[in-house]
Amino acid sequence: MNYQADVCIVGAGPGGALLSHLLAKKGLSVILLEQNAALGQAFRGEHLNEEGESVLKSHQLFEAVEALGILRMGKLEYYAEGRAIKTILPDDAVGHLGIHVPQANLLKGILQETQNFPHFSCFLNTKVTQLIVDSLGRYTGVIASRDGKTIEISSQLIIGADGRYSTIRKKAHIEIQKHKHGFDLLWAKIPAPRGWEPSIKMALIGDKQLSLFTQVGGFIQIGWNIEQGSFPQLRKKAFTPFIQQLSDQFPELSDYVNEHIRSWQDFVVLDVFSSHCDCWGTKGLVLLGDAVHTMTPTGAFGLNSALKDADCLASLLNKDTLVHFNVQDFQQMREQAIEEVLAKQIVKEQTFAANFINKAS
Repeated sequence: MNYQADVCIVGAGPGGALLSHLLAKKGLSVILLEQNAALGQAFRGEHLNEEGESVLKSHQLFEAVEALGILRMGKLEYYAEGRAIKTILPDDAVGHLGIHVPQANLLKGILQETQNFPHFSCFLNTKVTQLIVDSLGRYTGVIASRDGKTIEISSQLIIGADGRYSTIRKKAHIEIQKHKHGFDLLWAKIPAPRGWEPSIKMALIGDKQLSLFTQVGGFIQIGWNIEQGSFPQLRKKAFTPFIQQLSDQFPELSDYVNEHIRSWQDFVVLDVFSSHCDCWGTKGLVLLGDAVHTMTPTGAFGLNSALKDADCLASLLNKDTLVHFNVQDFQQMREQAIEEVLAKQIVKEQTFAANFINKAS
């Protein structure tokens, strides 16, 4: 079956969803493709900072997301030897140190109004298998598998918003430079004790960062940095001494940790790297978010940068500019800010241990 749209956006994460909304609101016909069978199934960052919050508010989307459930972080605490040694409170003008937004709530909040536009369609369980290119080397659409059937979508512009392992980037032969940061990340989730305040808590295990993030629904997300590539060997060792380090730093969580994190299988491992592309697209094709500049989890910048990408790209696109759109205009608008964020992440990683130097005082 064949379809046609002004824009085909691949990847229904936050960046792809927001861009779909903004372009459809402008009157462009948009087809949004997502390879998963439901929105929000792929793991993506879930913490808004001031930048991401500002973008949503500027497009009158924040209230819709907030109504579905968010949680503002009221403090950041650094822990050592089972107690808080430093506490950071938010600026009164901001009112939080980050906002937890479940990805399903964020995507629903953005897309629930978009669904009402007659020129917007979202195809789930749809995986791009090929890009269509004309005789002049311009990309003019995609071929995809939808529910096991082949479909063809013709468009004036293809947007690759499909994450750090981007299919669109690979099929457009756009080169990427990857940078390892010396650590991988273990994720886990436990219920929060009654009365647990919405907060971010940090500890130092050896020379590695351990982070706790309060989540909507009464949960705590645990992020534990480990040596890069060490998990295969780590999981061969005894589990109890390892997990006891978490309980030692946060004694009030000991019972919850013992009940809900019982083996290595209760952790999800993230291969941590950052990346960037010197080229953000080509004729008829643009990349945004992690597809063009993957960030590490440090500082939770990835989600917010993707939202800002979508905001900026949408400002450049309309019916008149679509055919002759120059990706360089978008790249020049965003590249410096992205480089600054990537540099900031490295500084945060390299200086994290300094937060614990005066822990005895």
